[in-house]
Amino acid sequence: MTTLAETIRQRLADDILRGVYPPGARLDENGLAKRFGLSRTPVREALRQLTSAGLVEMRPRRGVIVSLPTESTLAEMFEVMGELEASCARLAAQRMSPAERVNLEFVHRRSLDAVRGNDTESYRTVNFEFHDVIYRGAHNEFLLATTVGIRQRIAPFRRAQFAIPDRLARSHEEHDAIVGAILKGDG
Repeated sequence: MTTLAETIRQRLADDILRGVYPPGARLDENGLAKRFGLSRTPVREALRQLTSAGLVEMRPRRGVIVSLPTESTLAEMFEVMGELEASCARLAAQRMSPAERVNLEFVHRRSLDAVRGNDTESYRTVNFEFHDVIYRGAHNEFLLATTVGIRQRIAPFRRAQFAIPDRLARSHEEHDAIVGAILKGDG
């Protein structure tokens, strides 16, 4: 279940990536609380989450300022995420139970429905679930925690990728190859 803070974080991250709040813009807690019709507590938590994602900085006496990572930093973040996910998939191929493999197939089939309907929001949701099944299927709690932490940090940028034409179909094709390898036990 998504918390209020996560919902606000997601909406603000989308706004930042679309340029609604450009780099250098100040994000006012009170104004955001009014915008969302909530108390400052979930807004404050959302801003903390955005800080860990590198989308904003908390500056003394200036408040929260929008800041985007450089292209090279972003490339490095995705490179690390790719390596962590590859490790999860390799271990999942070796360690997943038969029931976990059936669940992986089920989630993957559900994502095809979203692709066919060009339903980006549904695909984002199922994509999250798909990756989560693989992370957990690695049966390594430290790797799971590390990968989930990095996933949270790059989530706004990963979400933005789905706006690229044909990205849903390409993502599903990539997942198809991953599922096939895991089901065969090919790490």
